[in-house]
Amino acid sequence: MSNPDIFGVKIPDSAIARDITQLVRDTESDMLFQHSRRVFYWAAMTGQRMGLKFDPELLYAAAMFHDIGITPHYHESQLRFEVDGANAAREFLRGRGIAESDVEKVWLAIALHTTPGIPEHMHPEIRLVQAGAGMDMAGRGYEDFTEEERAAVTAACPRSHNFANEVIDTFYEGLKHRPASTFGTFNDDFLAAKDPGFERGNLCTIILRSPWR
Repeated sequence: MSNPDIFGVKIPDSAIARDITQLVRDTESDMLFQHSRRVFYWAAMTGQRMGLKFDPELLYAAAMFHDIGITPHYHESQLRFEVDGANAAREFLRGRGIAESDVEKVWLAIALHTTPGIPEHMHPEIRLVQAGAGMDMAGRGYEDFTEEERAAVTAACPRSHNFANEVIDTFYEGLKHRPASTFGTFNDDFLAAKDPGFERGNLCTIILRSPWR
């Protein structure tokens, strides 16, 4: 697989990074795999532009594992898919002797990547994974990249014209068996979009119906 240098950003060429690539390649669909690679590029390029100091290998680990919890292997899980992915990354990194403080950064980067308003105040690796995911999923920060940068990343990691529908379908399949895990997140939007009978949780109703009088 090609590993191009894109405007100064390159996927780390280490044994751990290669193992991560192979594991995620074998686990995810090509759509999710390419999405995860693009998240790394957007994240690293954002970090460079902002002058942030980050560990490329940790950033790559977090970017590549960030959606693994939505894959069929976890379709019986009742955890938030982000936690499944964070746990998988933690197990992988611990097995390769990575320092616990670094493992925690990766765990948090994955676990919090769909939680707005918090990652941007944390370690760069945590902040940047959310930024990269937001760029690739919803175009958040799209204008911060030049046309040449966007073209280079999507040439290296293809993004199909039907990506939006494919990723919505994928997330619906990964969440429909654990609707309670989407409460308090925007992941319930995937269920609402695909299931007309889905009812969102309502915190006010929960409070009003609590056992407190």
